[in-house]
Amino acid sequence: MKPYCFYFLFFISLFPLESKAEEEPNELSLYSVNTGSFLYHLVPYDPDSHQYFGNQYFSVERKFSADSDYSFMLGTFLNSQANRCMLIGVRKDWYRVNSKLVIKGMYSYAGEFFIDAFEDCGDGGIYKTSKEKVGVAFAPYIYHAAQYNFTDYFGVEAGFILPGIIVMSMQWSF
Repeated sequence: MKPYCFYFLFFISLFPLESKAEEEPNELSLYSVNTGSFLYHLVPYDPDSHQYFGNQYFSVERKFSADSDYSFMLGTFLNSQANRCMLIGVRKDWYRVNSKLVIKGMYSYAGEFFIDAFEDCGDGGIYKTSKEKVGVAFAPYIYHAAQYNFTDYFGVEAGFILPGIIVMSMQWSF
């Protein structure tokens, strides 16, 4: 995708769309897309890790209900060794500071899946270690972040994956 497409989507998302408060939320409003991820390995520091904007992170998220603090996530990314992995997890909104700022957590399985595209996930790093020990390449991801919503349709988040990977990404809501 060309870089100007992201700029276009960003600026379009800043324009408020008129909605009536008394309307029931539709099914589509429960979904969001997360993309544009930046990450940097602080701990353990490894300059050879696949990082910065090259991880090709993409996920789809669905809230359990319109007023729920929980949502289900399904996505994919390139791990630190540049191997494609699957991401399945749950997000929890822990605290709403105000109408724009949310403190959230994401708890997930990142690793191999039965689809061929994810079979190389365990070719290196902690994924390889888990594959040797238990037969499945995976890593538990514990992620905490602050998300600032510029509009009802676009937000930016920054946080960390334990033990020390800094992450920033964008969320597009419907």
